[in-house]
Amino acid sequence: MRSYWFGDVGDGKCHPVEGDTGARVQRLQSLRITMDNFVPLNWEDAVAFRICSDRAGYLAALRELCFAAAEQQVREQYAGKDTELLQMVRTLDEMDEAINLLSERVTEWHQVRHPTFSRKYRRTPAHIQVKNIALKGRGALGMVATQVEQLATARTDLAKEVSARAGRVLPNTSALIGGLVAARLMSQAGGLLPLSRLPGSAIQVLGARTALFAHLRTKSPSPKHGVIFQHRRVHNAPKERRGKVARALAGKLAIAARLDYFRGVAVPEFLDDAQARIDRIGTGDSS
Repeated sequence: MRSYWFGDVGDGKCHPVEGDTGARVQRLQSLRITMDNFVPLNWEDAVAFRICSDRAGYLAALRELCFAAAEQQVREQYAGKDTELLQMVRTLDEMDEAINLLSERVTEWHQVRHPTFSRKYRRTPAHIQVKNIALKGRGALGMVATQVEQLATARTDLAKEVSARAGRVLPNTSALIGGLVAARLMSQAGGLLPLSRLPGSAIQVLGARTALFAHLRTKSPSPKHGVIFQHRRVHNAPKERRGKVARALAGKLAIAARLDYFRGVAVPEFLDDAQARIDRIGTGDSS
């Protein structure tokens, strides 16, 4: 007996699938056929079993089935609890790029009007420079600086929302490295499911793609951390122990991501043990 999308075929008979297109989609997704027992179906056989009347009818039914299966997969993908969080954190990163670029442009524009600006405000943070320009600037420059400042305010509000949402979607990962870093880690992986499938060694260097490819091309030193460097446990660790801390943290994050995907709730026992383990390595106690 051979199984196809429309039914089971064997001994010169066909047992068609009962139900509508949705039932056939479920059957298609449940089929598990290896190349050892795969026998391609000719459309003439489908006509002989009265599945369709001719080749055009067979292709039309198969096309309808493929479209229905694709639509269902898209619905399932967008129904995931991490889908909106992915869009939020990617928007946040693009807002950061836009704010940095516009702040630099506004500062250079202001410098054209006030040549002494670069010497007077050389060490002033960019966001303070833009704020001062928005307050004192005139015309188009003041208007643009005000819009950049408003965009920065919206960015701050979005960052708070990303952190809060990550605490619900990634409770264990967020407890280890904070909601914002956890969301960026998930964004680099492409979602919660891909993140849960990664080993600790891959999570450790997520976000360090440029350094990793430079290592592969030029044999430069391999990166010891990527996105997780943003967490205080890594960037505050002594330089000689930073790699060990990053490795230990990444190993625990691999477990945390699996817990987030399969359980979806915080596991206090795991978190207490993980926090203690990482702290011991950070202080040089490897026991």
